[in-house]
Amino acid sequence: MKVKSVKSVTIAVAMAVSTMAVADIELMSPQKPGSGTSVWANIVATEFAKAPALQGENVVISYNPGARDMAGPNKFHATKRFEDNVIMISHGGNGISYVQENVKYNFKDYDSVCHQNLNIIMSKHVGVNENEGISHAAGSGMVPEGLAITMMIGGNGKTVDEYIDIFNDKVTWINGLKGSERHLAFTRGELTATRANPAQYIAKVQPLVDAGKVTTWLHHGILDIETGKTNDDPNYLGKRFEDVFEAKWGEKPNGDLYAAYALIHSWRDAIQKALWVNKGNPNTAKFRQACNEMSNNPESIAIFHKKIGKYDWVVGEDGNKTIDVLHSLITKDALTALVKFNKEALGLNSVYKPGMVSGEVVTKTSETKEGFWNNLFK
Repeated sequence: MKVKSVKSVTIAVAMAVSTMAVADIELMSPQKPGSGTSVWANIVATEFAKAPALQGENVVISYNPGARDMAGPNKFHATKRFEDNVIMISHGGNGISYVQENVKYNFKDYDSVCHQNLNIIMSKHVGVNENEGISHAAGSGMVPEGLAITMMIGGNGKTVDEYIDIFNDKVTWINGLKGSERHLAFTRGELTATRANPAQYIAKVQPLVDAGKVTTWLHHGILDIETGKTNDDPNYLGKRFEDVFEAKWGEKPNGDLYAAYALIHSWRDAIQKALWVNKGNPNTAKFRQACNEMSNNPESIAIFHKKIGKYDWVVGEDGNKTIDVLHSLITKDALTALVKFNKEALGLNSVYKPGMVSGEVVTKTSETKEGFWNNLFK
């Protein structure tokens, strides 16, 4: 078999990619080297490059960091998507921003190559009682954690304003920490809770769990694109947010803030590690075939299980279907609650985007909001 290689090139957003060969396949990471998505990208790119469909082409990772990790997707949408050898990597923060911020990228303009249907796992230090307060780092894609912590403290039956008061009283939300700084602060106990994607969790948090210093608190579940429901994670059974909430409070979570949580964590987690090309890209079929080969390669599967966990790959049109399912989850009440909480609790510059609301789901949920969300995520 011909030897393939993976190269990494750090690219400032305004710089040209002068070091890449014309035939290289470029994977655009929205983060700098060493960050969560870039760690995943390096694992996957190495295995992607082995796929026979690529016929020995080099796979190059470019790093495109920027404010709230939107610079890379914005650049892809403006110019890079028209290059047939360029694949954009999205992460969860890109999904969150797409729903509630003015961004320049649009998932409806892209075709899915493949994505790993992943999860985010939360942990806290042994002995920490969230009712007495939680300290957690802010950052791109952290919105579901802020919502989950607040509901774990407050239970059901609160207005959005009351939840905002709970957050402001009980949660210390620390801005300005980089990824490595967040982990160090958590290891030292300066942060009492943290979150990580599966690859980060295995590498950085699980050793603390094994040492008895930290406990796996909860996870956000895995979206089933056939049913639209959130399933438990086989890697962390029994720790889905809904189950942990019910164990504490004796009932399932419900209400407008839960609707906001269910909406936004689904947008983040289902496409938190995904590969995209522009619609009409002549290499789409080849790239999808490479993903199929990679996801069925026993050697690659073993590496993914060891470094990321046991998570399914979604290839091709099923990835496009995921976007359709996610759009169907956006209701007026959920989006209104989300934007209000983000602005008044998390301090984000969120905006209500009427064009994101799905009229179909509003019709389906006209019976009762709580009944719909309880059925969707039971």
